[in-house]
Amino acid sequence: MRKFFAKLNRPWIRMTLKVTGITLKWLIIMGFLAGLLGGFTAFGYVSALVKKDPVRSEESIREQIQENAITGFAYFDDDKVIGQLRTEEDRRLVALADIPQILLDAVLSIEDSDFYNHRGVDFKGLYRAVTQKLLHEDVQTGGSTITQQLARRVFLTLDRDDGRKAREILLALRMERLMSKDEILLAYLNKIPYGNGHTGYNLYGIKAAAKGLFNIDDLNKLNIAQAAYLAGLPQLPSQYSAYTSKPEFDEDGFKRAVTRQQLVLRRMLEEHKITNEQYQEALSFDLRGSMPEASQKAYTTYPYLMIETEREATEILLKLQKPDIDPNKDPAAYNEAFKSAQTQLLRGGYQIYTTIDKSIYDSMHEISGNDKNFAPYDEKKKDEQVGAIMIDNKTGAIKGMIEGRDFFKEQLNHATQAYRQPGSTMKPIAAYIPALEKGAIQPASILDDVPIILKDGVKGFHLPENWDHKFHGLMTARRALNQSYNIPAIDLFLNKVGIDEAWNFAKTLGITSIAKEDYYAQTGVIGGLSRGTSVKELTGAYASIPNKGVFNETYMIRAIKDSNGKTIYEHKEEPVTAFSEQSAYLITDMMKTVISQGTATDLMKKYKSYGKIEISGKTGSTQDDADAWFMGFTPDITVGVWIGYDQPINKLSSKIGQTNHAKDIWALVMNSTIEKHPELFPNKAFEKPDGIVSATVSDLSGMLPSELTTKTGHLVTDIFNKKYVPTETDNVMLNAKISTYNGVNYLAQEDTPADFVQEKTVIRRQKSISELLKEVETAMSKLPEKSRKPIDSYKPTDYDSDAPSELDPRVDDGLVPTAPSTVVATKAGDNAVITFRPAQVQIWSDIGFIALITTANSSCWAAKLF
Repeated sequence: MRKFFAKLNRPWIRMTLKVTGITLKWLIIMGFLAGLLGGFTAFGYVSALVKKDPVRSEESIREQIQENAITGFAYFDDDKVIGQLRTEEDRRLVALADIPQILLDAVLSIEDSDFYNHRGVDFKGLYRAVTQKLLHEDVQTGGSTITQQLARRVFLTLDRDDGRKAREILLALRMERLMSKDEILLAYLNKIPYGNGHTGYNLYGIKAAAKGLFNIDDLNKLNIAQAAYLAGLPQLPSQYSAYTSKPEFDEDGFKRAVTRQQLVLRRMLEEHKITNEQYQEALSFDLRGSMPEASQKAYTTYPYLMIETEREATEILLKLQKPDIDPNKDPAAYNEAFKSAQTQLLRGGYQIYTTIDKSIYDSMHEISGNDKNFAPYDEKKKDEQVGAIMIDNKTGAIKGMIEGRDFFKEQLNHATQAYRQPGSTMKPIAAYIPALEKGAIQPASILDDVPIILKDGVKGFHLPENWDHKFHGLMTARRALNQSYNIPAIDLFLNKVGIDEAWNFAKTLGITSIAKEDYYAQTGVIGGLSRGTSVKELTGAYASIPNKGVFNETYMIRAIKDSNGKTIYEHKEEPVTAFSEQSAYLITDMMKTVISQGTATDLMKKYKSYGKIEISGKTGSTQDDADAWFMGFTPDITVGVWIGYDQPINKLSSKIGQTNHAKDIWALVMNSTIEKHPELFPNKAFEKPDGIVSATVSDLSGMLPSELTTKTGHLVTDIFNKKYVPTETDNVMLNAKISTYNGVNYLAQEDTPADFVQEKTVIRRQKSISELLKEVETAMSKLPEKSRKPIDSYKPTDYDSDAPSELDPRVDDGLVPTAPSTVVATKAGDNAVITFRPAQVQIWSDIGFIALITTANSSCWAAKLF
């Protein structure tokens, strides 16, 4: 050792060591300076790459990571899924505790086996990925950690640029400091894309993937093969997708995904997550057999229903959030708020529960989908359309709907959103029920179907007519309703109920479309509304009748839950007694005769349960048959049907039976529902309440019979609200001496020739026919000549029994009658017939033949000439 140190002491060795030391020192210094310079350069470069990326706070990082567009769903009344709400994404959140370990092992084995050890960036994994890439190895793992992938998906775009990887690494490092590993892993599994599912939606998150690819809701039911398949998809979801967006099964995409699945299984085996036995078993598993067949989206199979569910749920959500917003006062603000609520609904993972019975809904659409039930397609008019709704009388719940014939041809919902003129179906709502309720009429009350002159702002006046263009005179309210005559309904609407009271009553039954202008329209009761009404509203109003006068709001959404399963809305019944059960029973009974004796007698054959389950209803049509309606109900169920074309200018044809199609569709819907769901019809007959009695009255006045009405058989027996049974005796029937001139009865004057006078039993009206016809004639004279109708067309069928209120206008001119001329006698067997040209032809041309013969031997009785 001494010798060694002695050698080191030699001068040249000392010099060598000194130079070497100095050289090493400067090399170290230069290396340090070079490293420092490189570090600064790298730092500057990285800084330049990430300078535009904001410094995110912990709060903003967590907020963005937790933000998810969660898929919402709509459900039938039995809680079975109709489909997911409209979105291109299918995303369903899951808790980490609900993800089985085998699935976590599969994901970590292929994506980030060192996940729980690194700090956000795995340099070993990065090196391994690069090596595998360069060497073209079969098993290739990504260089980015799960944390980096999450950072890229949440905060960065997927575009590849020089700075993205640097930003990704820095974000990953920051996320690892702020969040736990479990939080990062769960966020990743809830956000990552998995391609298309069997319904064509883009799958996001492991839960949506399991459901969309294997129809599995519970992740614990996934086997190793399925778990490995899912774990392999996120690398290239578009390439590995087994389904297209149409949707159709993609054989090539499936094969690529299976190849990827096999790589995942090998990695799991290498990482000792599965045994060789499990590995072999997973390889032999029939993945294709475990996948569902491609099926259409709910917006394809149930487009009308899904869009209506979405619309109504949005309205509910908006009302909950902004109860004071009024679409009528500020439409623009309302529309903006509606759009915002709709976006929230579609992205917020809401669960919407409807009242729709799938079986009933499907059956109703089978009927509307059968072209044989409608008129042939018309190039000009297009398809004949239909709108129908079925309602549970006791609750107001909608059980089924027909919104139209084909959504992909016509998107308008004819059941809830189309407003059409209701025609005669408005008569019970705005005339008969309120008149019954106030005691103005009973079924046996007498109404007069005679001309009524209404004011008109354009022509000055309007003379409404009945559907058959005739006037039928005195009749019971029951007959006026079951024959659907317009004039009696208008008279009730204007004179016995009043427009204000009629429309206010209609509003209590859910008819919201009544506008200010309708309070000035004198024919609104026969369908002349400014907007019309919807099938939904009108059917809901009718459902109050079999519900004994109690109105429940018609509804389709029974509950809404948020993404956490919390119920944020639940429909609450708020029944309103709109009219008495006595009035409800009376109008029900009156409308039963619409079917047995009135405008819907064909239903006695078409409705298969006639005589077994009682029905009541009302037909309706509009001018020139632009619309046809039937509103019908049993004690438990009400169905309303509308038929027409999209454009009211196109009319229905009675020649090919279109005007009967509303009744036809109604019968088909009821027959199908009763056959498939007899439990919905527990009550076979309408229950008669207390206070309903039977009484016999005059069929000319509705009052108690007089001796004369009894003697002549003018009696009718019907049911009454006990409170309104008449107490006065008939006084409209009397014997009078009358003379007839120009087909009108007049009171005979004292000096009227006996030949012209007849003693007759007549009926005293509120206004005599002669007086009424004068008013009509005056009104007609104001019209252009081509628009005038013969005055005889305004005479009611019972005009000859009218009690006159005016004296015969003819007077004796005091002159001796001129002798008749052209007298000819002919013999016919044992009889001699004398014919002659009567005197004063210009005056007596309208006098009967026998009267003319008599006139030849009497003083001249001449009419005043004006």
